[in-house]
Amino acid sequence: MIKPAINKFFEFPETVNEVSARFVAAGVFTLSFIALISIQLNSNLGPILNIILIIGFLARVSSGPKWSPLAIFVTKILVPNLKFNEKIVPGPPKRFAQAIGLAVSTLILLFLVLGIKELSMALLIILMIFAFLESALGFCFGCKIFGSLIKLGIIPKKVCEKCANYSY
Repeated sequence: MIKPAINKFFEFPETVNEVSARFVAAGVFTLSFIALISIQLNSNLGPILNIILIIGFLARVSSGPKWSPLAIFVTKILVPNLKFNEKIVPGPPKRFAQAIGLAVSTLILLFLVLGIKELSMALLIILMIFAFLESALGFCFGCKIFGSLIKLGIIPKKVCEKCANYSY
C-alpha cells in the first residue's frame, strides 16, 4: 500500500504547460537576481535564498509542480487567471532542466559555504541567463541537452517517446 503512494508522490507529469514553465523560470530568475545582489553585498540573505532555490528545484524534480510553492502559485493561481493559451510540451525534458538547476544551485551553495564567492556568483549568473532565456524567449537549454542526449542514444527513446519526434 505504501509503495503506490510513494510512486504517486514522485510522479512527474508526462506533459507540462510551457506557459507555466516560463513563469516558473521567471520566478527562478527573480529569486536568483535577489540572491546575487545579496551575495555581492555580503548579506546572509544570499545563502538563504539559494537554499530556497534548491528546495524549489528539488520539489519540481521529484514531483513536478505538486510541492513547489512557486510552481503551485504559477499553475494554480497565476496562469489560470491570465489569458494565455496553453502550449503543452513533453514533461521529461523539463524535469531534466530542473535537475540541472538543482545541481547548479547546489554547487552555488557549496561554493558559498567554502567561501568562494566569485565562483558562486558566476554560477548564479549562468543560472539567471538560462532562466531568463526560458522565461522571456521560451528557449529551454536543459531541454535542448535532453533532446541531444536522446538523439545520441545516451537517454533511451522510451524515456520520452514524444521527445524523439519533438523539435526544441
